[in-house]
Amino acid sequence: MTSSTTVHSPPRLYGRSGELAILHGMLARLRQGDGGALVLTAPPGLGRTVLLREAAAAHRLRGPVLYATAAPAERALPHSGLHALLCSAPGPPGPCPPSGLTPDALLARLRELGRERPLLVCADDAHAWDPASRTALDFAARRLGAGSRVAVLIAADDGPTFTGLPALRLGPLDDDAAAALLDRLTGGGAGVSGGTDGLDPVVRAELLREAAGNPRLLAGLTGRLTPDQLAGRTPLPCPLPGAEGVLAAYAGRLDGLPAHTRALLLLAAAAQEHESAGAGADALLLLRAGTRTGLPRDFLDGVLFGSTTTEGLLQRAGSRVHFSHPLFARAVLHHAPPARRRATHELLAALLAETGDCATAPATSAHSGGRPAWPGASAHPGDGAGEAPQPGARAASSARPAHPGARPAPLPTPAAAFAEHPAPLASLVQLACAAPGPDTVLAARLEAAATSPYPHAERSSALSRAAALTAEQPLRSARFTAAAEQAALAGDPARARALLARTGAAGEHTTAPGLAPYVHGLLALRSGPAADAHEALLAAAALLGPHDPRRALDALLGAAEAAWVTGDAPGYLTAMDRVGSTPHDRAFASYRAGMRAVLAGRTEAGHALLRQCLDPADPGPPDPVSRNAPAALLRAGVAALVLGEVAVACRTGARALAAVRTSGPDALLPQALEHLAYAELRAGFHAGARAHALEGLHAARRTGQPNSSVHLHAVLALAASVEGPAEACAAHCDAALAGAWPHGLAQPATLATWARARADLAAGRSEEAAARLGPLVRPGPRQGHFAARMLAVPCYVEAAVLAGRGAEEAGELRAAVAEFAGWTARTADPQAPAQLARCHALLATAEEADARYAEALAHHDRAGGDFERARTQLLYGQWLRRRRRTREARTPLRDALVAFQRCSARAWAERAGGELRAAGEPVGAVRDTGGGALSALTPQQQRIARCVAEGATNREVALRLSLSPRTVDHHLRNVFAALGIRSRTELARLLGPEGP
Repeated sequence: MTSSTTVHSPPRLYGRSGELAILHGMLARLRQGDGGALVLTAPPGLGRTVLLREAAAAHRLRGPVLYATAAPAERALPHSGLHALLCSAPGPPGPCPPSGLTPDALLARLRELGRERPLLVCADDAHAWDPASRTALDFAARRLGAGSRVAVLIAADDGPTFTGLPALRLGPLDDDAAAALLDRLTGGGAGVSGGTDGLDPVVRAELLREAAGNPRLLAGLTGRLTPDQLAGRTPLPCPLPGAEGVLAAYAGRLDGLPAHTRALLLLAAAAQEHESAGAGADALLLLRAGTRTGLPRDFLDGVLFGSTTTEGLLQRAGSRVHFSHPLFARAVLHHAPPARRRATHELLAALLAETGDCATAPATSAHSGGRPAWPGASAHPGDGAGEAPQPGARAASSARPAHPGARPAPLPTPAAAFAEHPAPLASLVQLACAAPGPDTVLAARLEAAATSPYPHAERSSALSRAAALTAEQPLRSARFTAAAEQAALAGDPARARALLARTGAAGEHTTAPGLAPYVHGLLALRSGPAADAHEALLAAAALLGPHDPRRALDALLGAAEAAWVTGDAPGYLTAMDRVGSTPHDRAFASYRAGMRAVLAGRTEAGHALLRQCLDPADPGPPDPVSRNAPAALLRAGVAALVLGEVAVACRTGARALAAVRTSGPDALLPQALEHLAYAELRAGFHAGARAHALEGLHAARRTGQPNSSVHLHAVLALAASVEGPAEACAAHCDAALAGAWPHGLAQPATLATWARARADLAAGRSEEAAARLGPLVRPGPRQGHFAARMLAVPCYVEAAVLAGRGAEEAGELRAAVAEFAGWTARTADPQAPAQLARCHALLATAEEADARYAEALAHHDRAGGDFERARTQLLYGQWLRRRRRTREARTPLRDALVAFQRCSARAWAERAGGELRAAGEPVGAVRDTGGGALSALTPQQQRIARCVAEGATNREVALRLSLSPRTVDHHLRNVFAALGIRSRTELARLLGPEGP
């Protein structure tokens, strides 16, 4: 043991404010004479020693501190821990206490030291003390409490050593704290060791991911990288160095364990190497491997299936076995003798080769068939018929074949096993773990095996191992890049970027030119500026074309998608024109030709071609552009939206989502959910759209796709503009716009603005709605996305007319309606004719309006859809009431109220209810915002009072409630008289949040 009389002040602590508060509270009670005990438990590296030193430094100015930490060399010496602890007592040096202290004697000695001033006892790494010292310390700690003037603070691992004492378990640092610590370690992101460049974002993400919130591990990893590696100028080493100290601390817990336990731990750690992260090891494989190595069967059954413990290191979850902390598995492998570790991997490889690796793969994995393909853009809407959010995908799939489970034959040598049977991927991964150095043959076999039907995450892991076994730099870079592509498909873009960082600057030295720019472009499409992705993918397609036409097609489709979301129609056509030189099937050819025709203005011919894509049910090979791939279903949904066939779009979107759930890839899930949610919005199924968009938002965050999150926020804003509340709509709009503008995503920006304006209309704020929508639908630089602007025209016409702009902007309104009429003639959207008739009614003279509203309602009867019909009825009833045809207005207003309630459009229902009350029909109990004072007012006076209390002028109230300013002024004077107030300020105070 080592003692210390001077504990240096530790560096700044990150992410430990809660733990520090608990420690300082304990010290405050100690100064008041109340002692106690607390055990800080944590795996190595999480900062328990730093916290212990912080407590010691804080108490040293107010009282004595005993501080000792474990010394591994003295672990076998009885009472060595207590000897070191008591020798650290402050004051002049004197004889240390005898080594044979009993627990009673230790308790008495601590109370004696704390008699004059409160005493703090700090025992660091106490789990590694000798057993006699641990027993005595535990005995004394349990008997110190109120009035003892002694506090015991113990730092130990999270094992069972001090069970029963009050404990505070430290967790990993959260993301913000880990990032702040990394900034300090690298000089605020300015590099280290004299480096002048900032910390590369990809390197930063990889360090944070590898450290997983362990501050000591983060410091070790950072300290072993060069300035060029930190700045991203040279590739990161594989694996990252610097974890040796933390792994040694974890491995220290293995000392003293029985030989059988250590052997099983090595098997379990090795068996996790071919599994996906967090999957653990297969208990049946461990049983077979343990039996082959001679471990007793009763021991294996007890640990893997019974109640035998392994000091808390292994945990069971069904048929899977997990380490209590992932670093324990790494520590076991790191500290095992190399020859034994290689033999273990070879044994597992042979066992997996006997029966295949199906039993060890998660049963619910989704697998994508065919050549690896990115789930990007191959489906894009064409004209004002409406956009389909982030259209397209290019990944096909096939089901993973079941592998028959058979009783294993006697264990052959690895070479014999692989000679008789094709090695499954898991077997090759185990052989790669056993390889002592570069192995050209094994790397080639890994690369060949890393194809369908394995999940993308497993393929990425295999390709990265193949790259690590490759000595030739060009081929090594190509394999790391292929591994990055598979990681991106698996929904792990951070891992993909880290793998790309190992290829060198832009991956220039590679046997696969264009592959690294291709993956960079596809990652930018989901998380970066769309214009950058467009250019990168066009450049990658030119490089890939001569030797990899299928990936060149994917790159061009991704470039087309990037142009689509930015509103760059010429860029979209350029990319789709270049697609013509790549091979694809007839259905895809029809889609491509149809989209090009629609964007070029040949709408009729384009629609005829797109109708050939509506039912992708023909059998075909699992090809990225085949009709049975998820991408083909997404393209069919886009074609249906372009045509206005919203019911078909919903059905096809549901099929596409099912296909992605079944066959993957995971990275395509947010887009599939977004497509379905948008189709449901167009069809009027707002609740279903909201549910699917929320799920898509979670999937986008999980898979690191912020651009997809932007699109989904826009869809959620549209749903909230119908269902409410207004705060939810505003929040989703803000989130969508905050992400859309920096990355040039014109499509979700248009949708979010439209959603905010529709919420304004629901609340009666027609002036604000007209101001938002005007730039979107009128010509000019602020014009909205070309595929969504027509959808916003009916709202713009309604807002402008209700805001009183009908006369001053008559020319612009009629021009917008004329363009909308042309779009209506081309689309099959069932709501378009009714919306067009409603626009004509809003602009019609008094003599024509009745007939136009009747025409609109007749179209609604044929099209269905509660929400749009209710909006027309609301406008018609409002128009009738303004013409003082109050009795006639009640019927459409009542119907509108019921319809809005039926489709959960709360804000719209409130607006309809207000109009109905103004027409003289009570609607349930009038909400009394100001307590009993408002009960004396008429319904119309209550509405005017609330509007004025919100700050509206008389003219704004008149526009909102469809009254004349003179009528508003008359009612407002009566309100003041009835309430006994004199000013608008008093009214606002009466009806505000602090009023009655």
